[in-house]
Amino acid sequence: MRLRANLLLLLAAAIWGFAFVAQRVGMDYVGPFTFNGVRFALGGLSLVPLIFVLRREAPPEPPGRATSLKAGLAAGAVLFAAASLQQVGLLYTTAGKAAFITCLYLVLVPAAGVLLGRRTTAGTWLGSLVAVAGLYLLCVKEDFTVGYGDFLELAGAVFWTAHILLIDRYSRRVDTLQLAFFQFMACADGSLAVAAAVEEITLGGLGLAAVPILYGGLCSVGVAYTLQIVGQKDAPPSHAAIILSLETVFAAVGGYLILGERLGTREALGCALMMAGMLASQLWSLRPGQAREGEPARP
Repeated sequence: MRLRANLLLLLAAAIWGFAFVAQRVGMDYVGPFTFNGVRFALGGLSLVPLIFVLRREAPPEPPGRATSLKAGLAAGAVLFAAASLQQVGLLYTTAGKAAFITCLYLVLVPAAGVLLGRRTTAGTWLGSLVAVAGLYLLCVKEDFTVGYGDFLELAGAVFWTAHILLIDRYSRRVDTLQLAFFQFMACADGSLAVAAAVEEITLGGLGLAAVPILYGGLCSVGVAYTLQIVGQKDAPPSHAAIILSLETVFAAVGGYLILGERLGTREALGCALMMAGMLASQLWSLRPGQAREGEPARP
């Protein structure tokens, strides 16, 4: 079961990694908000059959103010901000760099937990320092400026962190598939509203971008999300996070093979340090006798 779970999570990471390539290619024909709006709508609709199939098996939501709809709208608003920053940032930076910066949430999430009174291990702080060093090499140029696209991806990583914390809060209170559906549709609605205001939406452009949009919607949003749910049932959270962080590697490989993107020595070293920091923060929690990440801190 553990091997099967790891393989499913690895497949999800590969799908998400190559999705960065699809996101860049798609914007050759449509605007970033149009691309996000259509792909998240497709992703949300792809979950509908699964929701109906599992509807009879799912337990009723516990009483209280939290519902799938309310939680989905809240998470969808944050997802809209995160996905928008990521998508627009991809206009100005490479798929590989965008993926590595986005995955900073692996160290930002437990670090943000300190503000919520949760325990943060020494491994997280060590990983954060190494990742920040890598981020400097990856994004900060020799004249000490940060590229516009890299800045947007970094801002997006903050919103991805907030999104993960929201999902962690609501996923134990409401039906997870319904939560996913409502957040995807909320993100789609917000994206399409902005697209209608600032972008030109044409059937011709959508037709040319059909393959990247279908991949980004059905595979990245629908299939990969389902694989993550199934895989995490039999994989410890730390193991799952490590495997899913490999999406950065797949994004860099996809950018190299499909888009011809190249990383310089400085940027490659930055990617390596960021990956080391991400892994260090996760592997530390697997050491015997370590306190569990996220537990309430002692007063």
